[in-house]
Amino acid sequence: MAFERVRDFKKVFIYDTTLRDGAQTEGVNFSLEDKLRITEKLDDFGIDYIEGGWPGANPKDTLYFKEVKKLPLRHAKIVAFGSTRRPNRRVEEDEFVLNLLRAETPAITIFGKSWDLHVTEALKTTLDENLRMVEETCAFLKRHGVEVIFDAEHFFDGYKRNPEYAMKVLEAAVNGGADWIVPCDTNGGSLPHEVYEITKAVAERFPNVRIGIHAHNDSDCAVANSLMAVLGGAQQVHGTINGIGERTGNANLCSVIPNLQLKMGYEVVPPENLKKLRELAQFVAELANIPLPKNMPYVGDSAFTHKAGVHASAVLKNPETYEHINPELVGNRRKITVSDMAGRSNLVAKLKEYGISVEPNSADLRKLVEKIKELEKEGYHFEAAEASLELLIKRHFGLVKDYFNFDAYRILIAKRKGDKSPVSEATVRVSLENFEEHTASLGNGPVNALDGALRKALKEFYPSIGDIQLIDYKVRIVNETAGTAAKVRVLIEFTDGKRKWATVGVHENIIEASWKALVDGIVYKLMKDEEERFRI
Repeated sequence: MAFERVRDFKKVFIYDTTLRDGAQTEGVNFSLEDKLRITEKLDDFGIDYIEGGWPGANPKDTLYFKEVKKLPLRHAKIVAFGSTRRPNRRVEEDEFVLNLLRAETPAITIFGKSWDLHVTEALKTTLDENLRMVEETCAFLKRHGVEVIFDAEHFFDGYKRNPEYAMKVLEAAVNGGADWIVPCDTNGGSLPHEVYEITKAVAERFPNVRIGIHAHNDSDCAVANSLMAVLGGAQQVHGTINGIGERTGNANLCSVIPNLQLKMGYEVVPPENLKKLRELAQFVAELANIPLPKNMPYVGDSAFTHKAGVHASAVLKNPETYEHINPELVGNRRKITVSDMAGRSNLVAKLKEYGISVEPNSADLRKLVEKIKELEKEGYHFEAAEASLELLIKRHFGLVKDYFNFDAYRILIAKRKGDKSPVSEATVRVSLENFEEHTASLGNGPVNALDGALRKALKEFYPSIGDIQLIDYKVRIVNETAGTAAKVRVLIEFTDGKRKWATVGVHENIIEASWKALVDGIVYKLMKDEEERFRI
């Protein structure tokens, strides 16, 4: 099947529904402040339409439309979202419709049923009454001078069952003066070739009307469906940042936008703004409290990461060999990881990152490669613990000083009758130059107590370790078949408010594995502080 551009246009308008459809993601609850901050970020990025919510549906959405007027937005149009009038009511008296006008937005999106099954089964009204609901609501809103966007809910499913009626619904919106008609793949089950053909049919039926696409991701085709709809004649694409949304989410704008702009040649956002894409993705992920998947295309940490030695070697010679775009175009970066699959090419690239220059065939480099491979064979995982990798490499070349010397640690765990929880106490003995520190600390658990005792021993000499916070702690069994004698891998993530770093420790004893990761975490902080002072 040949796919060609049905309509000739340069600009594709992006309609973001992160604050409405995205907020329906399970576990997501944006505060009013979150919504306003995201609005500013979307506007700064160059999004054309920002759907703020459903005024009147809840107090937060109603207040949003009041507060958003105070933001000095430079580009985006704020959109209120709601439904057509209800069956057998006068549009002028329908509070749902009137609330849309009270939001005082320059554009309003209303959705209406375009699948006859929904009209008769969900709305419990007639097909003709549904057409009147669509046309009268669009006309009423247009009389108040707003831009009207009509979302044809369940359009693709409706078209497959009853194409004549689905088209009549769009015609009703057009007769009512809608500025945009937007076929929606509400159930997310349509495939790209279907979306192309149906959108093309809509474009041919309404040659002088602007068309959009609103795709859900239930069949993992939302991005592809959105791109095919543009080829079929759609000039407005609806979606969310990171693809969040109800069920399996909406079309991911973090993939849609670069695909349209970099691959298909459309004008979407200012080229210089595209470099802010990864930053935008991370910002929304933080406020949504949903970690950004590492393997997310374009913006994920692993999107331009090369692990296999053959890949890394080729990329270092010519990035086009294993990268479909320059990662800097979307604000990401190339990363060469070091692992048991990697060769010297990976390590040379990593050494270059750390400012270390070595000959590719040097004995030092060969020894380091073998050392890393041996450690990963034991269960170390340096891809997720770059701080431990950097320390390993710099120690190998004698670039990390001994900030302190370990002497001993001991942990006591006791639970007496009547105690709700066990009590953990750790003692640590370390030496620094001519001083010996012997400290103890209680903790919620043995690792927490160990961390507290080590910090207490060092804080007088290195006050900056007081800035360190442990933000994640993971334990994984390395060799499950060994049962209780199995090795464990401990990954700890730290922050000092300026940077984040992760370390790893492996041992049969979970406390020893944790100790190794804790020590690396503190040494890394001290090393980075010293490097910063040296640069200044």
